[in-house]
Amino acid sequence: MSLLLGTTPDPTACTLPGDGPRVPFTVHPRYPEPAVEILHPSFAPLRVYSASVEQLHTGCRWAEGPVWFGDHRCLLWSDIPADRILRWDAASGRTSVFRAPAGHANGHVRDAQGRLVSCEHLGRRVTRTEQDGRITVLADAFEGRRLNSPNDIVCQRETGDLWFTDPTFGIHGWWEGEPAPAERPAAVYRIRAADGALECPIDDLAGPNGLAFSPDGRTLYVVDSRARPSRQVLAWDIDAQGRLTNRRVHIDADGPGALDGITVDVDGRLWCGWGSDGRDGADAAALDGVRCFDRDGRPIGHIHLPERCANLTFGGDRRNRLFMAASHSLYAIHVNTQGLP
Repeated sequence: MSLLLGTTPDPTACTLPGDGPRVPFTVHPRYPEPAVEILHPSFAPLRVYSASVEQLHTGCRWAEGPVWFGDHRCLLWSDIPADRILRWDAASGRTSVFRAPAGHANGHVRDAQGRLVSCEHLGRRVTRTEQDGRITVLADAFEGRRLNSPNDIVCQRETGDLWFTDPTFGIHGWWEGEPAPAERPAAVYRIRAADGALECPIDDLAGPNGLAFSPDGRTLYVVDSRARPSRQVLAWDIDAQGRLTNRRVHIDADGPGALDGITVDVDGRLWCGWGSDGRDGADAAALDGVRCFDRDGRPIGHIHLPERCANLTFGGDRRNRLFMAASHSLYAIHVNTQGLP
């Protein structure tokens, strides 16, 4: 496919229009990377001894929603308050603006045809960027009522269906959208690939956020970031018709730290955006980064970052590079596993 992804930016440029705070960062001079913490011996084989955390870009106001385009060797991600989608080019290592304004876009995914699909706070909608650059609205209302602020989105590989979360985060104020009353409960929706119909299989979560499928497509994971008394990753069995059963708690993140976006590797481990929620006291900075959980929901590793990580994805030529959108910056590190194709 040939989605219009812009051109390589001027290599002499050091800032972009709309840049926010820039976070100083220094690559650690020695191996192994001390930012990679092994919480359980099973994480040790996933650490690449001679791989460091790298800061690919800084200057965002709130970085979110990374998605990899292997056919263009680039990454797109959102800077929600700055109302833009940014593009990092793997060949040049440079960042440019892919789209601005961008509807205060948040999460992104590629559909079964490789097109960009985006969650937009401002329009309270999910859109698809066609190969010629036109924007098609896929969903903006359910049963006659507007969506809240679509947040994160995944494509079900077996069917091509699109699943997205719709909390109220983007209608709380002007920072990530615009203030408005909620017309629907926070929910998880499914857009059927066969006919474009919109369904609402989950509408009883406090704050549905990141979501992902297991490698075999038989389990749906959803972060409930406002769950009480603890923040959780919930899991459902999913059948060939998209029906959900056997709801359960997969990760009970009771205690310090907060969950956000998630992604899954080929062996079913969950890699979770992690960080302080503002209530964690003096040790809050030590929580920032990515927490990895095994298939049983046990924490096994942590990648420490100088900023809270909101969302993440695997990419690179071999799908073994973890890209992490964290507050003001985009980070990356190579690991000894792969994301789902």
